Amino acid sequence: MDAGSPPFQPATVARRLSVVAGFYRTCVIDGVLDRSPAEYVRRPRVSNESPTLGLSHLPFEELLCAARDSDNPPDFALVAMLGLLGLRISEACRCDATDLGEEHGHRVLRTVGKGSKIALVPLPPAVGRAIDRAVADRVRGPILLNLRGRRMDRHCATRRLRLLAEVSVVRLPKLHPHMLRHTFVTTMLDAGVDLRDVQIAARHADPRTTMRYDRARTNLDRHPNYILAAYMA
Repeated sequence: MDAGSPPFQPATVARRLSVVAGFYRTCVIDGVLDRSPAEYVRRPRVSNESPTLGLSHLPFEELLCAARDSDNPPDFALVAMLGLLGLRISEACRCDATDLGEEHGHRVLRTVGKGSKIALVPLPPAVGRAIDRAVADRVRGPILLNLRGRRMDRHCATRRLRLLAEVSVVRLPKLHPHMLRHTFVTTMLDAGVDLRDVQIAARHADPRTTMRYDRARTNLDRHPNYILAAYMA
């Protein structure tokens, strides 16, 4: 790592050390090594609170409006796929026009998530229209294209989101793709969807992950500072 580059976040370090430890553990099981050199490596403690905050209802609605009014059709599909379907940016960028289909009377999008797990995500009409607008008359190829007509990647997606934030009527924070997946989870919980159903929709293996998405927002909404200020007023 260069001296001037920022350090990795604890979650990133812990995740990468976990991969290394798993590799050496397999070597020990297979008899390649006598003991794992990563056995006593200390991993950083990861906070139970997510450092990312999703958008609240009104800012998210304004972002959707800005994307819908954009002259670049993939913008609306990008925001809808991340914020209304809860796709990870890697999943959204991998989706092709051939991944659209029907299942039991529902229009669905076939995605490949973590661990190469295939999921069929139902498309609400508004999201379907956004995707149709991005695909236009193409029958194959990526759903999300960059301005050069090539497959969009996470870096291009981040730039498009930040351009949309600049033209939005409401002042928006510095956007990045994962913030919209965060918004997907917290908006569902705000709408009264059961935690278990949100976990299934977000495709979280552990409900604690879903709760971690929501905890930071809840801590702000219910902070005792507001109670004290109201009492003193």
